[in-house]
Amino acid sequence: MGYLGNASEGGLVLISHLPLLVEADFQLRFKLPGSDGQVHLIDLVARCLWCREDVTPNVYDSGFILYQPPEEYLALIDDLHHYFSFYPRQASA
Repeated sequence: MGYLGNASEGGLVLISHLPLLVEADFQLRFKLPGSDGQVHLIDLVARCLWCREDVTPNVYDSGFILYQPPEEYLALIDDLHHYFSFYPRQASA
């Protein structure tokens, strides 16, 4: 269906090659690689609030609101937040 462009606790942006129906509910599934070599699945129910053409030709960005995101999704958001955050370096003596 597409690729994750942005994610937060309450919503996400999906990047796809087809425009999506606005005001429609979708059942989405993330497939994530695990450190154990297995694929981990996170299922979500979300409503598409908007869809517009990206600056890249034939690519569309769609914004979704999530209905009751599962704990696995919230943990993923927390992990991504920590991974992509900047922390001060410890001063050396």
